[in-house]
Amino acid sequence: EATPAALFKSDEPMMFDGFDRLKIVFIDGVFNAEASDDLSLEGVSIDRLEDICCKDIHWAKELYGVLEARGQSPVERPLAALNTAFATDGVAIHVTGKPSKPISLIYRHASETSDAILHHIVRVESGAEVTILENGPAASRFNKCMEIDIADGGALHHVRAQGRDHQRRAATHMFTRLGKESVYKSFTLTVNGVLTRNEQVVELTGDDAIAHVAGACVGDGDFHHDDTVFITHDAVNCESRQVFKKVLRNGATGVFQGKILVKEGAQKTDGYQISQSLLLDDDSQFLAKPELEIYADDVACSHGSTSGAID
Repeated sequence: EATPAALFKSDEPMMFDGFDRLKIVFIDGVFNAEASDDLSLEGVSIDRLEDICCKDIHWAKELYGVLEARGQSPVERPLAALNTAFATDGVAIHVTGKPSKPISLIYRHASETSDAILHHIVRVESGAEVTILENGPAASRFNKCMEIDIADGGALHHVRAQGRDHQRRAATHMFTRLGKESVYKSFTLTVNGVLTRNEQVVELTGDDAIAHVAGACVGDGDFHHDDTVFITHDAVNCESRQVFKKVLRNGATGVFQGKILVKEGAQKTDGYQISQSLLLDDDSQFLAKPELEIYADDVACSHGSTSGAID
């Protein structure tokens, strides 16, 4: 049973308050209708995960777990597989037009020891465009998976704010597939939290697709933040960007693992990757593992990583 909205707690101000947006609120990992807006919005249909079968939503049933399963190779992602098997709630978002305002997913908690296992699926049809905002997680242990399928000419803009819940332990998994001339742009801001791992797996499967994945974090003290990104180019003339920056102090740890895989035949690939960290004391550390794996001969790919003190 959902917790009454009046009881939820948060140690941070509401993010994105200046935006006109459609709010979908989860409290302790469960959708809360009282705290959420009406889910009707022209150009998009939104359903709860539990309604997929009873409403016979074919696209959602066909997509659920598919991109996550594809993302298990060549690197296994057991927490994502666990999520797909045991997710307790989530939404299915079907974008058929250009909604007039962003869709905002908000995560809150009523219990200091709450757990949340959420799984969202998003389908952006040809020529459609949407912006999705996420604010949270607010849970002691948080496991979230989102599968995004963008058809030819579709576009999705994704902004996440993972705020100042110092006891947060979060693992998030994004699996995105792009069709011809489609666009995916993602930015994640993380502030503190005991342990955060953000995984992004992106497949560019149609010619002239664009994927930009970026993130920034600020860590203090007992803080471990890991960004892991795997982008596969499997079509001609595609563009990808990975840009990640961290500021760390008082023994905090930041990690970046980024890979660009260019498959045979993916000519004219433009892939760029950079990770940078500012260390404010001698006890903090930044660990970087940038990778390129290229099987095409007409590409422009580069990667780099730097870290150091202010002076």
